Amino acid sequence: MEIDVKVVGKIAELAKLTLTDAEKLKYAAQLEQILDYVHQLSQVDTSSVQPLSHVHEMTNVFRDDSFGESLAKEDVFKNAPERLGDYFRVPKVIKELNS
Repeated sequence: MEIDVKVVGKIAELAKLTLTDAEKLKYAAQLEQILDYVHQLSQVDTSSVQPLSHVHEMTNVFRDDSFGESLAKEDVFKNAPERLGDYFRVPKVIKELNS
């Protein structure tokens, strides 16, 4: 696919970006180089390469779950903007549908 100023302009419009004509020319050239490189990569024979889920060997790095002392209830509510008894008071976020 050929990337020209018109294509870059359309992409910028979809992304709600305002680009100058000079920027459109610059990005068109850069995108064309990227696509050429991707095309080169697609020509490489990878038939003997095993698929990977990650580039590096990964091991489980989670720590063991352990419990400790909880905060006192009053400390928990210290930074709460509003409180209703033992609960955080938050704004209603569910919109009611009009029937």
